[in-house]
Amino acid sequence: MSTCTLSRRGSEAPASPIRALGSLAAQAEDRGLVVHYLNIGQPDIQTPEVINEAYRRYQDEVLAYAPSDGFRNYRRELAAWYGARPGIQRPVDAEDIVVTTGGSEALLFALAAVTDPGDEILVCEPYYTNYAGYAHMLGVEVSPVTTYPKEQYAIDPDRIEAAITGKTRAIVLPTPGNPTGSVISAEHLERIAEICAAKDVFFICDEVYREFVYEDCYGPRAPSLLDQPAADELGIVIDSVSKRYSACGARIGWIVTRNQEIREAVLRFGQARLSPATVDQYAAMAALEVPESWFEEVKAEYKARRDVLVAGLRRIGLDAPTPEGAFYLAIALPVEDADTFCRWMLTDFDLNGETMCMAPLAGFYQTAGLGKNEVRMAYVLEQQILERCVDILEAALAAWND
Repeated sequence: MSTCTLSRRGSEAPASPIRALGSLAAQAEDRGLVVHYLNIGQPDIQTPEVINEAYRRYQDEVLAYAPSDGFRNYRRELAAWYGARPGIQRPVDAEDIVVTTGGSEALLFALAAVTDPGDEILVCEPYYTNYAGYAHMLGVEVSPVTTYPKEQYAIDPDRIEAAITGKTRAIVLPTPGNPTGSVISAEHLERIAEICAAKDVFFICDEVYREFVYEDCYGPRAPSLLDQPAADELGIVIDSVSKRYSACGARIGWIVTRNQEIREAVLRFGQARLSPATVDQYAAMAALEVPESWFEEVKAEYKARRDVLVAGLRRIGLDAPTPEGAFYLAIALPVEDADTFCRWMLTDFDLNGETMCMAPLAGFYQTAGLGKNEVRMAYVLEQQILERCVDILEAALAAWND
């Protein structure tokens, strides 16, 4: 018998609370149940036809490598696209961009470029769980600043400043946020960038949901770190086609940074993994042709879905916040352990042959004990399905607490 053991990195890697219940959901479907998936940000919005057509149009006789930082034409078109869209006033250059295999690889490369094992990153909890997953992979510690439902999970720059220590190498923040839907205002982005500059801390800003904001005060898109001069030397923006175009299977993302040392480090990581996907880049280039009207329609639909879900949850007596952006809602349930409750819904509960899958929120917190009775719900399904999910949840809570 082999005496080989896994590394601590491997054996202690955190499981994703977003996907952890997938096998139970599949077993529920095998038993004949209809499972509504609110645990994962997989929209049912139709992918723009121009993207699908680009895949069908690809006919090169040799499926070759792409350059390690992505096709030059794509980077040029991306840079021009930033300048042409509402919301970003300061120019982006093609040489500020490195194309990656999805926004997830962009996040990994960004963290790897600015941290060493034993360093610390600062996050605002509840936070996107992959921040911790990649930090673990790199031997980096995660330090949390807690945000609160009663404050709409707003991010407070003063609390961030107070949490920075001598070990802090980077702050990682999404806007709009996952799992809370909170949006960072331009004023707070500026303040956080100034704090980072004063403290010699990098600012990694995850902007993959930037189109999806629902409050008029922010304009057509969430404010971007790219418009903050204070972040030119320390800022890294993470971006992706996945959620923007309802094209999660097109694994194309990118980083944008005006710090060329960071870009060169990220490029070296890109060279080690050889190449981002060739065909998907052609589809991503085609996505740049999607008109502004498409985003307006999709945003209106997500806002309607948000309103349906929030109203339904409040109707059944839950204290549901109103997310400002993205398509997630974090909420406390009247249960002691949301993970156990979510599992039970898949193993032992149905309402006329239907049940639902949610993401327990404890795994989105770094502080032990927080989020134990909370869940994340992704309003990525049609409005009538969301209404049905509220009915299912109401019946499940009644049965659970009976």
